[in-house]
Amino acid sequence: MSHQTRQGFWREAFALQGSITPKVMPFVLVFGLIASGICGVAWLVEKLFQVPVGLVIAPFEFAGAALGLLLVLRTNAGYDRWWEARKLWGGIVNQSRNLVISAMSYGPVNSEWREKVVGWAAVFPHVARLSLRGEQSSTEVVNLVGLENAEQIATAGHMPSFVALKLGDLLHEACERLEMDRFAFIQVDRERALLIDHIGACERIVKTPLPRAYSIKIRRFIVMFLLMLPFALLHRLDGDWLVPFITMLVAYPLLSLDQIGVELENPFSTSNLSHLPLDDISATIERNLLAALQMKQADTRAAVRNTPVSNG
Repeated sequence: MSHQTRQGFWREAFALQGSITPKVMPFVLVFGLIASGICGVAWLVEKLFQVPVGLVIAPFEFAGAALGLLLVLRTNAGYDRWWEARKLWGGIVNQSRNLVISAMSYGPVNSEWREKVVGWAAVFPHVARLSLRGEQSSTEVVNLVGLENAEQIATAGHMPSFVALKLGDLLHEACERLEMDRFAFIQVDRERALLIDHIGACERIVKTPLPRAYSIKIRRFIVMFLLMLPFALLHRLDGDWLVPFITMLVAYPLLSLDQIGVELENPFSTSNLSHLPLDDISATIERNLLAALQMKQADTRAAVRNTPVSNG
């Protein structure tokens, strides 16, 4: 999902793309068919045995309120995970920029070293995205660090750690061989370490889903509520033919809220609706870092041109 602008009230009200409706509508129709079957059986029982079929509707009013509260709490828990993931990726954006800016400002004036640092720093968000999605390679990684390094990254046990290790080696080289200031080394290395902290927190979200027991109980409650609801609606409408329709109207928001909680549980997976636009975020970081490198190279060339030549 790339960044999208709002389309207006009516277009969003009836939109299907990006909507939860296609995923829940089959279940809504199933409950409508079940309600139709219940109405048919109730009519047959009343005709054969002269026994009215139905339940008191009052308990369903309280049960519906409790069920709605549980679904809202679950949706909020899913949104908290989504928002935390977005804040963590905001941290990856900031730390990537800070790492490169500090390296350009305080690191050695060596064009080859700078290009390597920027290349590996720009690779980190791409690799982090691939790792969180369970993917191995992408053209962006090859373009930034070359095919050989991209193959090493793909075969690494933990791809983001491999990239962070390469950045650490470059910083160590600058400190030991290229006379990088020790204080600058500590500052830049701190930014590198924070990148690993952020990806670790993202992995915690991926590997710690919401408790399954919570999901099971809510869905059992939904099924029981929707299966019993037609019995409470019998003989309380102008026609029993309205019972399946009303059941589907009630089922749609309940099932939608439940599915929204599922979709928000993993904000990184492309199979989920409203997943984070990690492709766009990674591309933005890459553009920013490469632009910083180009600007610094231009400043260096300008400084060389303006340096007076000694006649001695």
